[in-house]
Amino acid sequence: MLASRSCSTASISAKVSGSTPVRRRKSVAFSFKACSYLHAIIPASLPPYFRRRSTGRNVEVWCMDEHRVGLKPIVGRVWAERGKSPTVAVQHRYQWLYLYAFASPQTGEGQYWLLPSVNTALFQAVLDRFAATTGAGQTREIVLVLDGAGWHTTPQLSCPDGVTLVFLPPYSPELQPAERLWQLTDAPLKNRHFETLAHLQVTLAAQCRWLEGQGDRVKALTGFHWWPKITN
Repeated sequence: MLASRSCSTASISAKVSGSTPVRRRKSVAFSFKACSYLHAIIPASLPPYFRRRSTGRNVEVWCMDEHRVGLKPIVGRVWAERGKSPTVAVQHRYQWLYLYAFASPQTGEGQYWLLPSVNTALFQAVLDRFAATTGAGQTREIVLVLDGAGWHTTPQLSCPDGVTLVFLPPYSPELQPAERLWQLTDAPLKNRHFETLAHLQVTLAAQCRWLEGQGDRVKALTGFHWWPKITN
């Protein structure tokens, strides 16, 4: 197992002037300031040998998030004939799958895993697999931006070589580019009834495989103008 020092982590904090505490619903000014912190802290969070580029590896900034889907129906808007209301078969059941999504807003590259839960052990397995398939520590040094969920920040997590974790401020989903992927992953699930979780998994897996080849579409959704661009 890799030592914990193999992973460099950084957290982001932002202050808002004035005495009013920051609440869950933040102002545009707070979001802008948090974006500025993110843009500034990523280079500072990298180990010195990243900045010197003495390893000869490409440095890339990726984002990652998890998304819950299941047998509780996702109802969305559809085209319908004027004057007629569309009907959708629904049956509320509470069985879930979790989609772990990784994306590079700069290149549009993405990877997706479907798992039954979210916890430290599963995230460790996915993170190890992500590092292996992307060549992190060999041909790439990847800065991974994610939220501060407990299974992301626990000291029990052992990060693979070549992966640096950078955490977003609390309650700031609007700063997470991966959040915008769900409109694509959920598209074939909307207004549909699935008999079992296995049937839903087949449909969602096919959508994720299709999405892996849609680099331009992923870049258009996740490439925020303030997202750090690194030229190797």
